[in-house]
Amino acid sequence: MAETNTIPAKAGLVVIGAGPGGYHAAFKAAELGLEVTLIDPAENPGGVCLYRGCIPSKALLHVAKLVNESAESEAIGVKFAPPEIDVDRVRAWKDEVIGKLTGGLGMKVQQKKITHVRGTARLTGPSTLQVSAAGELQGEMTFEQAIIATGSRPIMLPGIEASDRIVDSTGALALQDVPGSLLVVGGGYIGLELGSVYAALGSKVSVVEMTGGLLPGCDRDLVSVLKRRLDKQFESIMLSTKVAAIKEQKGGVKVTLEDKKGSQERTFDRVLISIGRRPNTENLGLEAAGIEVDAKGFVPVDAQRRTRVSHIFAVGDIAGEPMLAHKAYGEADVAAEAAAGLKAVYDPRAVPAVVFTDPEVAWCGLTETQAREQGRKVLTAKLPWRGNGRTLTLGREDGITKVITDPESDAVLGIAVAGPGAGELIAEGVLAMEMAATGEDLRKTIHPHPTLSETVYEAARMLVKE
Repeated sequence: MAETNTIPAKAGLVVIGAGPGGYHAAFKAAELGLEVTLIDPAENPGGVCLYRGCIPSKALLHVAKLVNESAESEAIGVKFAPPEIDVDRVRAWKDEVIGKLTGGLGMKVQQKKITHVRGTARLTGPSTLQVSAAGELQGEMTFEQAIIATGSRPIMLPGIEASDRIVDSTGALALQDVPGSLLVVGGGYIGLELGSVYAALGSKVSVVEMTGGLLPGCDRDLVSVLKRRLDKQFESIMLSTKVAAIKEQKGGVKVTLEDKKGSQERTFDRVLISIGRRPNTENLGLEAAGIEVDAKGFVPVDAQRRTRVSHIFAVGDIAGEPMLAHKAYGEADVAAEAAAGLKAVYDPRAVPAVVFTDPEVAWCGLTETQAREQGRKVLTAKLPWRGNGRTLTLGREDGITKVITDPESDAVLGIAVAGPGAGELIAEGVLAMEMAATGEDLRKTIHPHPTLSETVYEAARMLVKE
């Protein structure tokens, strides 16, 4: 690939960070004819998503799905012997998937004649930066425009440091072994996905969440579908409970848990801290460039993803919520086009969210919870999947599809799905919202039979009184 340790004296467009937002912006800008320099410490592009996030977690979730299906298939007359899990081979396969994807991106960098500099960039002014590697200065350069896409990192509990027994999502994805017992601190999507993996591999998994429900902010009807299944897979789910203390000791980790009934101490072989992520905006030299961050560490940007310094853009996790790879892709397109002088604005009608547990949970647009909080009148159709033919042929009855529309205009305001394949189904909802579709449009669209997609059609039909 076009990799060099020689820092070019000047760059037309420099992209700092090679995660989804960074590499996508670099590719798009190169396609538009800009001279691009991409700076990132890794051998190939990919960032957290490919190396330590989206991709390895989905690979491990596939393994979990196979294990669970082999156990559940007895109910439909197919019986397997208990699976033998070769953790070393699972880990190697996961790493092979990562290698194929990141290696492919490295080849694409070369094909698009992008200059790839391995190192860490720090702005020293509005048009200058330094590149360091292994803590040593490698060189300086000037640039005409810049796109910053440095991503985010896991948040640890105050006073707690990662170790072999106390890990964040990165440590959990390394899959060093399968602990006998695992406590997941945080009932968000990352914790539930990784908890599902370890439960399938044989760990006794407990989840502690300080709020009153899993997946805070998600539609409660969808969460209830997921929780019913997780209640069977996990050892325990402790809601409205906080972690008062964590102490690593010989042979395990002692955790003090507090709820309204009092406190208790429990010991686990390993603890996964999964309480959120923070943007990587420190040590970038933003102040030297004249760029400020908000109280949460995000970089404020306008509709073209420009910072207050107009020739410097910010995309992805550092540019604010939602901190999702596909949101970074959309922002990267806009920033690259704006840098090339094109008219471009980031203004999506809906950004989908997907939780890749089993069942999957996905939604886009307005949720019923948000509608209530806003005091907004909506028309909602809620369709359980137990009457869907395709669901039953999969040996599953769990699932729900919700369609939310405006009661006056019939405009689709939101779609939410929980069930097998929900992450694939939600794309129809996103497209419907981007195309300003109505409930009538969904009802008039012929959906293939028998499929799970029919649940969207059937839910839309429920909006009309017959």
